[in-house]
Amino acid sequence: ANAHAITRRAHRAPVPVLSLGNLSVGGTGKTPVAAWVARSLRQKGAHPAIVMRGYGDDEPLVHARINPEVPVVVDADRLRGAARAHAAGADCVILDDGFQHRQLARDSDWVLVSAERWNGRIRRLPAGPLRENAGALARADVLVVTRKSATREVADGIASGLAAQFPRLGVAVCHLAPQGVVDCRTGEEHPVSLLSGRRVLGVAAVGDPRAFFAQLRAVGADVASRSYRDHHAFDASDVGAIVAAARGFDGVVCTLKDAVKLAPIWPVIAAPLWYVSQIAVIERGDAVLQHALETVLAARQLVTSTAGPAGPSSTPNGHRSSTAD
Repeated sequence: ANAHAITRRAHRAPVPVLSLGNLSVGGTGKTPVAAWVARSLRQKGAHPAIVMRGYGDDEPLVHARINPEVPVVVDADRLRGAARAHAAGADCVILDDGFQHRQLARDSDWVLVSAERWNGRIRRLPAGPLRENAGALARADVLVVTRKSATREVADGIASGLAAQFPRLGVAVCHLAPQGVVDCRTGEEHPVSLLSGRRVLGVAAVGDPRAFFAQLRAVGADVASRSYRDHHAFDASDVGAIVAAARGFDGVVCTLKDAVKLAPIWPVIAAPLWYVSQIAVIERGDAVLQHALETVLAARQLVTSTAGPAGPSSTPNGHRSSTAD
């Protein structure tokens, strides 16, 4: 397979590597899927670390909030980052946004496709959001179709089409479902039904803000929307404009990716600021994903960690995530 040919030309990290990536620029839910992978590996006895380039402060902060027991290494040099993770005690690495980083060998290569944005005919940059042609999917081991606001039927149709086009690859479908609404001031989590019938200002600086706003409407919220560029660094003037726009609303709702930046500078006297927590639900291809995880675990048996279990121990809460990415 192409993936194995690439692996032979790539540099091998000191620990097994599971890469997560996408063809498009954001919007596939890579961060919550990475969190699901990290939690799954920990439940199987592994000590994973997440290695990422870090396009801003939001991604490491989000991972720290979702899985505080999983170390996050930010390094533009992925091979060096994997070595740093190993030195810190990790016995496997999740490479966040690694599909185009072909210099680092990986034991399992997952590519995510957004059901909301995929039609098989999306164009490459700069005309469209794709980094590479769709044929590059053949490099992967696993294709994961993620859905936020799209129906299961639409996602399943995309998955079936990709399975037919790339018959040697495993295909899965993951629903990134809203689970709760968290008050950024108190940390208290409420059911998503809290938003039903409420007039809220949705704020999103993510890859596909429309899917997030559609999720809010699907749970019954009356949503006015305000979008920013992915990874936008919110400042005091942004917050002032959001607070002013939210006057008369029941609250402001954002993703966790936005909340880690907005909450520290949110005024005490302002509309409530909530973020939506999410759960990753595997709707198709769980056996495919479990086999891929076992591949990483098997490779991990050959590695002797230099520093013991990675990261401090704490109660896992990896099922929480954001509509990040």
